[in-house]
Amino acid sequence: MKILRVINSMNPVNGGPCQGIRNTVPQVASLGHVSDVVCLDHPDDAWIGKDTFKVFAVGKASGPWAYNKALMPWLIEHLSDYDAVIIHGLWQYHSYAVIKAVKALKKSGRQVPKVLVMPHGMLDPYFQKAPGRKLKALRNSIFWHLIESKVINYADGILFTCQEELELAAQTFNNYHPKAVYNVGYGILPPPPKETIDNEAFYRLLPEAQKQSFILFLSRIHEKKGVDLLLKVFDKVSNKVDAPLLVVAGPGIDTEYGKLLLEIVAQSEFLKSNVRFVGMLQGEVKWSAFYNCEAFILPSHQENFGIAVAEAMACAKPILISDKVNIWQEIQNNHAGFVENDTEQGTENLLKKWEASNGEERESMANNSLLAFKKYFTVEQAAHNLINTINTIKTTKHA
Repeated sequence: MKILRVINSMNPVNGGPCQGIRNTVPQVASLGHVSDVVCLDHPDDAWIGKDTFKVFAVGKASGPWAYNKALMPWLIEHLSDYDAVIIHGLWQYHSYAVIKAVKALKKSGRQVPKVLVMPHGMLDPYFQKAPGRKLKALRNSIFWHLIESKVINYADGILFTCQEELELAAQTFNNYHPKAVYNVGYGILPPPPKETIDNEAFYRLLPEAQKQSFILFLSRIHEKKGVDLLLKVFDKVSNKVDAPLLVVAGPGIDTEYGKLLLEIVAQSEFLKSNVRFVGMLQGEVKWSAFYNCEAFILPSHQENFGIAVAEAMACAKPILISDKVNIWQEIQNNHAGFVENDTEQGTENLLKKWEASNGEERESMANNSLLAFKKYFTVEQAAHNLINTINTIKTTKHA
C-alpha cells in the first residue's frame, strides 16, 4: 500500500501532528507499506531532507489560511499514485485542496485514493468555547459551514487518536455527519534505554538539577497548556526550603504568553529561585531530562493526545495531568499518576497529592506508567491499527 500524508508543515517546532508522522511512518514501512508526505514548507528549510521517508515541500504557505497555489497542481498530478491519502489537521488550505483535487480527478475519470482525515484534536469543543478565542471561534464556525464540514462529511473515514477525542468531536458543530469514524490510537517510538544515552546531557544544560530534584513540564509554551496556573500554584503549594525545581521546557517563551510567564516568575522570589525555562529539548538532552525528573506535569486546558505524556510514561515517570488531556482515563485507570481538573484548584490538588505521596507510592506509579505505555501507546500498535483500518475502508462513490 502507498499512503500520502498531507500536512501544513513538518517543522519539528510544531510538535504534535508532524512528530506523530515521524513516529509512525517508519513502523508502517516495517509492515511493508510506503508513506510519503507533502507539506507547505520551503524546500530549503532546515528540517526538509532529514527524514528517512520522502517529504515533498511545495513551498511556503501564506496568510492565516496557509494558502499555497502550488499544492493543488501537485495533488492533481500525484494523488492517483497512492492508495490512501490522510489529511492531517483542519482549518487550513491543505484540507480543502485535497478534497478539491480528488473531485477533479474523479471528474476526469482518474483513479482516486481512499480519503481519510486525522483532525488531531482540532474538532475539540474547547476551541469554540475558550474565552480568549471568540474571534477564532467565529472564524471556525464560518469555515466549518463553508469548507470543513464538507471535508469531514466527504471523506471515507475520520481517524482519531483516542476514544475521548472521537466522542468530543461529535459535540462541537452542527452538520457533523462523517461516513465513518475510527479510533486508531496513537503511538511513539520507545525511548533509548537510559543506560545507552548520555545521562549527563541535561545536567550540562542545567547543572543545578543534578543537586536538586525537579518536576518536568515539556510542551509548547502556549496559553492552553496552563503554565500560568502551574506557576501560581507552584508558588503557593511548594514554597518551602526543600522544594524541587520546576523545569519548563519547550518553545514559545518569546511569545506574548511567554512574556506573561516571565512576569509571573519575576514577581516571586521563590519562583525566581525554583523555576527554570530551558527552551526546546531534543535528542539526548530531552531523554536525559525525562529519565532524571521525579514526575511529569501537564495541566493543559486542551490536549488531544500529548506525545510528551506518552514519552514520560515510556521513561517510567509518574504523570500529573488535567482531565482535559484526552488520554487522562488511561492514566487514572492504570494508577499511573494523578488527574485533576484544569482549574487553579485542580492544579493545586495535583501538586498537593504529589507532595503527600511517599516513595513506595511514587515507585508504584512509575511502574504502572511504563506498563500503561506498553499497553496503549506503542508505535507498533498504532501502525497496525492504521493499516488495518485503511484496509477495511471501502472507497465510497464520492459526489
